[in-house]
Amino acid sequence: MAISSQERPPAPAAPPAAAVGDPSIGDLIGEISQDVSQLVRDEIELAKAEIKQESAKAGKAVGLLGGAGYAGHVVVLFASLTLVFALANMMDPAWAGLIVTALWAVGGAVLYTVGRKRLRAVHLKPEQTLETLKEDARWARHPTS
Repeated sequence: MAISSQERPPAPAAPPAAAVGDPSIGDLIGEISQDVSQLVRDEIELAKAEIKQESAKAGKAVGLLGGAGYAGHVVVLFASLTLVFALANMMDPAWAGLIVTALWAVGGAVLYTVGRKRLRAVHLKPEQTLETLKEDARWARHPTS
């Protein structure tokens, strides 16, 4: 059984030419919100990476300060041993103990100085993220193609 041309439904009218390729306001707002969401996610990831990098530097500096604390402990230990040797022996072992104690004191001072300098070089503020956020804000105020 064939359908005649009279029984077929009429073909839908073609949409106006201007509406075919133009997205609606809702579509544009949806795209903008997706772009902003992606931008925020990217900035958060960048901030995480920067903070992780700076935290690693801080950890190394704290390790050096921990080494300085250990060296300070050793200074006290050798100072105590020096006192014991000074009292228990006649002369020379006490002088040797004082020399070792002085060397440990110098080593601890060097570790402390280097650790403090490295800790001052740590910047926990994510500089690169802040700069890209400023660029994004400038672009949002004056978008260019």
